[in-house]
Order: sequence, then C-alpha cells, then structure tokens
Amino acid sequence: MTNAQWFMLIGALLLAMGLTSSIIKRSPVTSAMIYLAVGMLFGPTVLNLFHFNPLRESALLEVLTEIVVLISLFAAGVKMPVPFSLSRWRAPILLATVSMTVTVALVAGFAFYVLGLPLGAGVLLGAILAPTDPVLATDVQTRHAGDRDQLRFTLTSEAGMNDGSAFPFVMLGMGLLGLHELGEFGLNWLLVDVIWATVSGIALGVGAGILLARIGWKLRRAPKKHVLMDDFLGLGLIGVVYGASVLIHAWGFLAVFFAAVALRQTELRLSKAAQDAGNQDAGNGLPPIQQAAPTDPEAGSVSQSESRPLVSEGSLIFKEHLERLSEVILILMVGGTLFLDSWSWRAVGLALFLFMVVRPASVLISLIGSRTRLRIRGLTAWFGVRGIGSLYYLMFAIQHGLPETLALELIQFTLIVVALSILLHGISVKPLMERFWQRKKQVSSVT
Repeated sequence: MTNAQWFMLIGALLLAMGLTSSIIKRSPVTSAMIYLAVGMLFGPTVLNLFHFNPLRESALLEVLTEIVVLISLFAAGVKMPVPFSLSRWRAPILLATVSMTVTVALVAGFAFYVLGLPLGAGVLLGAILAPTDPVLATDVQTRHAGDRDQLRFTLTSEAGMNDGSAFPFVMLGMGLLGLHELGEFGLNWLLVDVIWATVSGIALGVGAGILLARIGWKLRRAPKKHVLMDDFLGLGLIGVVYGASVLIHAWGFLAVFFAAVALRQTELRLSKAAQDAGNQDAGNGLPPIQQAAPTDPEAGSVSQSESRPLVSEGSLIFKEHLERLSEVILILMVGGTLFLDSWSWRAVGLALFLFMVVRPASVLISLIGSRTRLRIRGLTAWFGVRGIGSLYYLMFAIQHGLPETLALELIQFTLIVVALSILLHGISVKPLMERFWQRKKQVSSVT
C-alpha cells in the first residue's frame, strides 16, 4: 500500500469509529475486534494489500509498543482509587507476583513438553504471554479517577504492575538462552534483575510522583497562581522517570505506573488537607474554600475534587486519546501480520491452554486466603487480556539477539494469542460485565 492509501484507510477507519461510537458501545463487538478484522481483511489473510513483517520491523515495533505501554500505564496509575491500603491492594499485588510466577511456569512447561521448545525459550515465551494488557482491556478496567469498583480496580492495578514484574522472567529466559548474564547460580539475576530493578523502580516512581505533585500544587497556589500545562507535565514525568530507570537499570514500566499512582494520591491528599483547612477557617468565621465537583460523564456521578486543577486529572484525557489512536495502528498491524497458515494447532492450542487452564489456575492459586469475593475471582480468572505488552517483550527479545528461527516461532505464538484474546475476551466482555453489574445491583438492593 502507498502512503496515500494508508492515509485513506486509517482516516476512513477513524471516521467510521467516530461516527458509530455509540452504536459500537451497544453492540456485542469491541473496537479492538473491528481493528483486527480490518487488518486481516486488507492484510495477507484476505486481500493481501499489505503485509507487516514484525521480524524485519522489530526495532520500529519495539519503540511503538514501548511508548504505548508507558502511556497506558500512566493513565492506569492516575485512575487508581485512594488512599493506598495494603488490604485493598493485596489482590492485585498477589496477581502481579504469585499469579505471574505460576503463569510463566505453566507456559514454560507446556512449551517444553508439548511444543518442543528449549527450556529458555519456554520461560521467555511464558514471560512474554504472562502480562495482562492495560491497553486492550478498557472495558474491564478502571474508567475514571473516582471509580472504586473492586473488579475493575483489581484488573487495572494488576495490569499496571505485571507489565513490570514480567521483566525479570524475560531476562531469565534470555539468560537461559545465553543472551543475558545470570551469574553463578543465578545470583546476578536475583540481585540485579529481581531485587534491585524492582525496588529501585518503585522507589524512583513514587519519589518522582510525589515531587511533581508538590511542585505543581505550590505553583498553582497563591501568590504564584501559575497556569500549568498538565499534558506536558504528564508526558514529561513519563519521560524523566522511564529514562532515569533505564540509566540505573530499574524496571521503567513499574516506575512509571507507581509515579502516576503517587502523583494522584499525593495531589488528593493535598487537596483534602486544603479542604479541611478551609472548613476550619469557615468555622472561625472566614470564607470557606470553594470546592469544585466535576461530573464524570461515564460514571454519571460526582467525584470530589478541589477548585485547583490536578496534574493527574488534566493529563488523563490527552493520554487516553493517544492510547486510542495507538490502539488503532498497532491492532491493524497485528491483523496485517497474519496468514491463514498462522493459525496452526500448536499456536491455537497454546492460546486455549493459556486462557482456559493457566489463567484460571494462576488466579485461583494466587488469591487463596484472600478476601476477594468468588464472583470477582471468577471474572478476574477469565479477563486476563493479552496485547501490546506481550508484543513489546517479544520485540525486546528479538532486538537483544534472539535467533531468527526461534524468533519466528515466538512471533507466531504471540500474535495468535493476542488475536484470540482480542476475539474471545472481546466477544465475552459486554455480556459478562452486564450480568455482573445486574447481579451487583440486585445484591445492593436486597442489602
């Protein structure tokens, strides 16, 4: 396809999606399913008007997916409910650690014993497919900064954390393939890739988020009353935190997610402190601070906020628009990589094993002893959407010397898993979520 044809295709698709967005919301399909269908129609599966070769374009695809995941992690982080509590975050932490480990182990075993891959390749494949996706799972993730639904919170925060917690397993797989130094008895991997990279990434993100929140708050207050560009601040925080993480060998995905969480929580704590001070002044006869209460259009409810705008809220809308646009491009590319013979029984079998066995087992094992309700455990076990994060880890491994023959196998497995995830999770998300909400309303009305 020529550049002009690409402009026409993407432009026509954007126009169609923009004009029919309300219809799509009521239909049983998702936007990602439409993008995938269009990519397969114009790609080698049907019309063969274009073919995107992920092996040849791995450098470009690595950068694109890296940027998309970073933006999505930031958007997910600023929508996290506050205040932070270990009891509320226990389930997603367990999912991002215990469930992640179980998933990698089960996929690695399947790849080694059933698919005939080397152990290192199996571990690497497990790490590539283990993270759930913060980009494609918007229908089951937190929708706005005041959303406190437990199911959406669990899935969103899990996706935010496990995009970083998968990295040690990626490095382990590459180390077993001779592409990364693990050290004697794996000591270098344990100390550097697991402990240091994880702890320093979280610490860096939290510190940067708190710092930006306090600086922005002070600049907006009297006597300065500066007008800030929230979009630039959000993007700047992503860039600085991720770049610093790379320099100190920390996991940048974790750092960016926790930077966004810390930014949001710090701003709301400052806002609450200002509101309490204003109420105290009002009790002493002074005029109270006027509080704004913007209404979220999707939630249909009013969320508490302060009269001063927040960086976390001001940058969120712009990030979500970038996320939607990038989803169009990347899912079109996925559709444009698939041939009819890509749907081999090995690839489809791996995908079904991951969705039907690995995800439910890993979720149920990780949440043993937790207070998570059974219905939420069941939906969490199903909605382990795979997508852009898996593509990034695959391209990362290819760019770090993965042999071509093995790379082609992992490309086929990963693309089929992502495509089937878009189809299976996409077709089931609306009826299952609708049933979940109806049941929740019934329980609420009885109690």
